[in-house]
Amino acid sequence: MSAAADTARATTKDEGSLPSLALEGSRATLHLNRPLVMNRVQPEDIVEIMRILAKVEADPAVRVLVIASTGRAFSAGAHLGSMAQQAAAGGIKDTPGATFEDMINRLEMLTIPTVARLHGGVYGGSTDLALACDFRVGVTPSTVMFMPAARIGVHYYESGLRRYVSRLGFNNAKRLFMLAEEQSAEELLRIGYLTDLVTPEALDARIDAIAARLGELAPLAVQGAKRAINEIGHQALDVPALKERIRRAKDSEDIKEGLRAFKEKRKPVFQGR
Repeated sequence: MSAAADTARATTKDEGSLPSLALEGSRATLHLNRPLVMNRVQPEDIVEIMRILAKVEADPAVRVLVIASTGRAFSAGAHLGSMAQQAAAGGIKDTPGATFEDMINRLEMLTIPTVARLHGGVYGGSTDLALACDFRVGVTPSTVMFMPAARIGVHYYESGLRRYVSRLGFNNAKRLFMLAEEQSAEELLRIGYLTDLVTPEALDARIDAIAARLGELAPLAVQGAKRAINEIGHQALDVPALKERIRRAKDSEDIKEGLRAFKEKRKPVFQGR
């Protein structure tokens, strides 16, 4: 084998592997597997993540998705190598297939609730990946966030800008994008980027508690509320669809079980129907 081939193999190995999926009861965990390159998301990862999202959404037993990683950063976002090569060659071109933006939009509108386990730094496009999740649990002091788009000349995509404004407000979105300054864990909690901030030792316990809670609540109610809240945040509420979800919940076995459990002073067991 040539020295060039050995180098290529070593580089591929160092870059890690495709995202993986683990299932445990009502919880699914999507794990980013490129710690040596700060869990950046490569083009082939986008394809695999889209496949995983479709799989968990189609499984009625899954009621929550946790996104996690290991290493010194949660994720560095989209892999910029190909973009740099295109820029050097004379211009950045659109590529066929699902884009990073498509993946994030799919994640945001996933039927089931999502939780981002932010054990370390959140950079670039991964700041939007985490923001697209319903809950973001960080740790102090290692969960810091940095949006470098303005430093490298990247104009952020439309849906990401809309997400920042709808979830964090005009002033915070402007500060994060236009000043490109690193934000501390405490500041991220203050502006609402983080929904929870804990010590490193308490991170997994908090993730487990949120996942367990989401797994025991009525799926039709939780999933319906998620969709409506997201649509309201983007000023795109589908009122007829909302009314239909409300009707389904009223006619469901879950609401009967919930009322029975309340009367009998026990924990309900919901089936999502």
